[in-house]
Amino acid sequence: MKSRTNRIIFLAVIALSLALFACADTHKGEPAAPQGSAPASGVTVGSQGAGQPAAGVPVTLAERGQAEPPGQVSGNSRLTEDERNTIEIVRKTRNSVVYITNLQYVHDFFYSSDQPVPRGSGSGFVWDDQGHIVTNFHVIDEGDKFMVSLPNQKQVEAALVGRDPTKDIAVLKLGQQVVGLAPVMIGTSRDLQVGQKVIAIGNPFGFDHTVTTGIVSALGRSIVGAGDVTIRDMIQTDASINPGNSGGPLLNSSGELIGMNTMIATPTSSGVGFAIPVDTIRKIVPQIIQSGKVTRPDIGGVSFVRDEVAQRAGIEGAVVLEVSRGSAAYDQGLRGLYRDNFGRLLIRDVVTGIDATAVKSYDDLFTALDGYKIGDTVTLAVEREGKARKVTIQLVGTD
Repeated sequence: MKSRTNRIIFLAVIALSLALFACADTHKGEPAAPQGSAPASGVTVGSQGAGQPAAGVPVTLAERGQAEPPGQVSGNSRLTEDERNTIEIVRKTRNSVVYITNLQYVHDFFYSSDQPVPRGSGSGFVWDDQGHIVTNFHVIDEGDKFMVSLPNQKQVEAALVGRDPTKDIAVLKLGQQVVGLAPVMIGTSRDLQVGQKVIAIGNPFGFDHTVTTGIVSALGRSIVGAGDVTIRDMIQTDASINPGNSGGPLLNSSGELIGMNTMIATPTSSGVGFAIPVDTIRKIVPQIIQSGKVTRPDIGGVSFVRDEVAQRAGIEGAVVLEVSRGSAAYDQGLRGLYRDNFGRLLIRDVVTGIDATAVKSYDDLFTALDGYKIGDTVTLAVEREGKARKVTIQLVGTD
């Protein structure tokens, strides 16, 4: 009995030894895990190998030594061609746009002195290397002092060189020489296309050098400007224009000036802004810089009734208010308003045409004259008490 028991124990020991030997041989054939490799799910590791990411942190393909697949790139290469174009234009014009503050002197009762008080603000752009800044007339209107904030945040006082209210254009000149400013590149508005890209730069609500983009929404718009006459051929754009943008440049995709941001359709309008075309600016600004004023062709010695007054009276045409004695118009028989024996104010002459162009208001006449030159001879169609006649006048210069 004892011998049998010993045999059973002996066989059990041999079986256990064989089992342990088989397990050891199996583990020897498995590859060892690399140093720092992530543990199996559910295992907590107290430390990582040097230079290895923590468990659960995504590893990029580059870190794994693999190439990025097509369409998944990093850095500036992710930008579209249009974005790179906008960024380049902004970079080139960063020293071409300024912020203008219009100050008006107000008498201080307590100190018995005049103190400058901000009346308004807007934008402007550098015209040349002589320190001339172009902006809208309504930005500087009724101002006594003008401070220009440069791209480096330095403020420089500027003087008013001249203005043209009828085109809503004004020119300032910096009071000191400033190094580093870059005149804006002058383009043309003659060949603009509806739908082409535009970039507006300015200082809306005082946020300097704000950039917005859009397209040319329409061309040839006619909008009544700050001078109470219609500005023709304005550019309509959906680039965001807000208070403070007035006077800032509207640029094309080459970074060239194509217009000056001027107004929006209504205070609550969105995406309906207007800019004065650069071809108009190029015609006006050099005159202001040279002589401080704009000289344009005019009938000479004749003033006209305001259009709203004529419209209320139901009159169609440019109603002559007064004609100066000794003028060519007076010699040709043009006469203004007069009073009859009962003191009533009566109309004499109404201009209804100039050459082949019909005139339904003074605004029409002013716009038509803008297409002539000083010294040109024109034929006016004039009506008096229902009778029509022709009057020939040589245009003279007026400011």
